[in-house]
Amino acid sequence: MHDYIKERTLKIGRYIVETKKTVRVIAKEFGVSKSTVHKDLTERLPELHPDLANEVKEILTHHKSIRHLRGGEATKMKYQLHGKQAPPHPEELITK
Repeated sequence: MHDYIKERTLKIGRYIVETKKTVRVIAKEFGVSKSTVHKDLTERLPELHPDLANEVKEILTHHKSIRHLRGGEATKMKYQLHGKQAPPHPEELITK
């Protein structure tokens, strides 16, 4: 593994532990893809720094457990921002 990849992996690992930011946000801030961040954190980091990798794994697990909530909130904000009416709930579409 190249030195710059090792350095990036360790920086990203420390950064996610400090800030608790999501993979998407970190990818934008570091100028790499989400896939690269994920690979750095799940595959490369355990080889380089197992203790840090365990802390990161807890954060990623937490983010995964709440992702359905984040998605719903993002959709709600989208409709509020653009002043659109939210699509009807599936139960409202059922005719009696």
